[in-house]
Amino acid sequence: MNYLFDFDGTLMDTSGVIIATIKATIKEMGLPDKTDDECCSIIGIRTDEAGNYLYPNLGISNAEFATVFRSNYDRLKQGTHEKTFPGVIETLDKLRAENHGLAIASSRKLSSLRDYLDCLGIRDLFVMIVGADSVTKGKPDPEPVLTILQTLGWNGADTLVVGDADVDILMGNAAGCKTCTVTYGNGSCISLEAANPDHMIDTFSDILNL
Repeated sequence: MNYLFDFDGTLMDTSGVIIATIKATIKEMGLPDKTDDECCSIIGIRTDEAGNYLYPNLGISNAEFATVFRSNYDRLKQGTHEKTFPGVIETLDKLRAENHGLAIASSRKLSSLRDYLDCLGIRDLFVMIVGADSVTKGKPDPEPVLTILQTLGWNGADTLVVGDADVDILMGNAAGCKTCTVTYGNGSCISLEAANPDHMIDTFSDILNL
């Protein structure tokens, strides 16, 4: 079995700084306030598309939202100490030791993704890493998964897509893969169940029991 993981909310707990960044962006742009849950709903969407996901009826500029977001993120990220979720490193090490193929498909920019993985010392565990700027279409479009499958010669039926948001599951399903959602991340249980995953797990290490 090959494993294709989302990053934010699945491997790494980055919700605190992301929610703070979204709220700072909303305030700076003079947009209507959003709750934490509403802000969480766009984690997993590419930043360049997030504005209209959050405000579908206001006709705001995605480009402006993304620019302000990135400026705030760079500022607010300083001094933060994000951590991987419990069991992530140990489980990834075990899967790799058992010769399973591991890859990442994230809505985070590739350079930022690589920085995080390098800081964690786990970049070499993954045979391929796809970021938001690696593809033309982001989640829930299947392009990120299909790019990995085609490049590595993986079979979708033998690949498990693991993520914490409905867009991860929709992406994996559309690519013909098996899918697994984690319940500890940013997605709501209602939206995750509606995406129709093959598996739902409460802790990352439960992957070993599937």
